[in-house]
This record gives sequence, structure tokens and C-alpha cells, in this order.
Amino acid sequence: MTKVSSLNNILPLVAILRGVKPSEVLDVADVLIQTGFQAIEVPLNSPQPLESIALLADKYGDKYLIGAGTVTSVDQVVSVNARGGRLIVSPNTNSDVIRATKKLGMVSVPGCLTPTEAFAALDAGADALKFFPANAVTPGLFKALGSVLPQGIAMYAVGGVDASNLHKYKAYGISGFGLGSSLYKAGRSIENVKQSAMVSMQAFKAL
Repeated sequence: MTKVSSLNNILPLVAILRGVKPSEVLDVADVLIQTGFQAIEVPLNSPQPLESIALLADKYGDKYLIGAGTVTSVDQVVSVNARGGRLIVSPNTNSDVIRATKKLGMVSVPGCLTPTEAFAALDAGADALKFFPANAVTPGLFKALGSVLPQGIAMYAVGGVDASNLHKYKAYGISGFGLGSSLYKAGRSIENVKQSAMVSMQAFKAL
């Protein structure tokens, strides 16, 4: 089975399932994908995250982008790759992690918050930039970065992002979003996740 290994033609809306358990991950993913999500990350500080990633990759990896978040080491990149994950999202800019990700043919989305980190990430081969925590970034910084970054670089906002403020980040030049607690929290019912997913997708499509 060929795994999806590109951000191209993938809706730039990443579902972050922090705290999800392997026993529920497919039910949660089913609802998200039915709603229109095409990229799912399981943060590595979730319960048995590699097992959840393997389950998702086996069922959805041929059509959707599946991977891990909170990735901070090369060993973790290798472990995610071995389970079929193709998306590596980090909270920081670590050139070794980015290079290892690209060497394995995976998608690299490192976290950054300054021009120095953004350009270091791109120099290492990052596919997109994750501005985290986005709610700590001023509009002026987004505007300034947008004027100096190479054209076509995907900028994702993560951290404090929800359906109510997608339009604000879009106005700053942000092209993608990572949705975490506003979409999924440990213990949240499937019906609740479904409702949150529908609201988020409607807000995104309205941009």
C-alpha cells in the first residue's frame, strides 16, 4: 500500500488527537474523515501513540496524511516511520529531526516562532512551518515573515486556534491550521467530536 507522503492536494487542516487511546482512535478518525479532514496527527505524549498511528496508517494511510506530533528526536521519527506514519510535526525547530524526516521521505512540519527558526527550518528541508503557539504571535510578526519567506511556503497556525478565529489567522497570511483541544480532548464523546469537526470544517470552508 502506497502511503500519502505529501501536503499537496491535502486540505490544510490537521486534526491533533492529543490524549487519544488506540481503543478509540479509529472511531474518532472515522468521524473526522467523514467530516472532511484529510490529515491526522497523534502527539507522542498520548497513550500508546505508536499503536494508534499504526492503526490509522493501516486503515487510512493510502488516502490521507497520518503521523505524529510532539516529535523531538530522530529516534522518534524512525519509530513513526516504522509504523507507517508519514507526517512529522514538532513543537520546535530541530534540524536533525527535519533532515531525518526528509531522508525517510516523510512530511516535515516543525514548530517555529522567530525568523531565525523559520529560515533554519526551511534550510533543513521543512515542507511547511508551524507557528506555535500561534496565539502568542502578533499580527505584525506574521506580516513581516510573509514578506520575506519564499513564495509558496505553507504557514500553519497551531495553539489557541479554533473555528472562531480561523479568519483572523487567514488575514495574517496563514494558509493552514492545526486544531487540538477545540476539536478533540481525551474523554470527549464521538458525537461531541463530530459536532466540533463540523463547526470547524464549516468555518474553514467559509474562509
